[in-house]
Amino acid sequence: MAELIFYTGPMGSSKTAHALMTNFQYKEKGKTVWLIKPATDTREEMQYQNGKAVKTLVKSRVGITAWADAIPTAGHIVPPEGTTAIICDEAQFLTAAQVEELKMLADEKNIQVLCYGLRTDFRSHLFEGSKRLFELASVVKNIPVICDCGNFAVINARIVNGEITVEGDQIDIGGDEKYKAMCYSCWKKLKEAVK
Repeated sequence: MAELIFYTGPMGSSKTAHALMTNFQYKEKGKTVWLIKPATDTREEMQYQNGKAVKTLVKSRVGITAWADAIPTAGHIVPPEGTTAIICDEAQFLTAAQVEELKMLADEKNIQVLCYGLRTDFRSHLFEGSKRLFELASVVKNIPVICDCGNFAVINARIVNGEITVEGDQIDIGGDEKYKAMCYSCWKKLKEAVK
């Protein structure tokens, strides 16, 4: 029986590299993989059709890339015929309903589903997609990354003008120029220092 598996870790934990390596391994074994990513993440190159994103580049910091189908925020998860595995990068941006569709595809269609994404936002609150993945995934695997202090990082601190902020919209797309992975203790100390 197929499962819904959630791989989670803060920024810099190589989630995307892991997703792309898994995509390669499945294809090497002759599996039909559907690589997807929510269209919410606009950091990388996208291809458009009739004004809507249809393809998006999945790109890891180590240089591995692949094209994926862009999943619109209000869109349904409908895999191509014959799909045996679905790999979703940036799964935190999925809606709860989309995660439920992925769970149904694993349970009822026997399609293996592997989701990769952040657990929490810059304020330490769960994203909608991550919350539903924690609730429905058969397996949750943490991908660790180390804070500057040596502890495991769990927070994606948002940096504005060199300082941590907890103000602003939950979703503000960015990478290393805007976010830094750190442990809760370091994040809390820096957050309190800027009050």
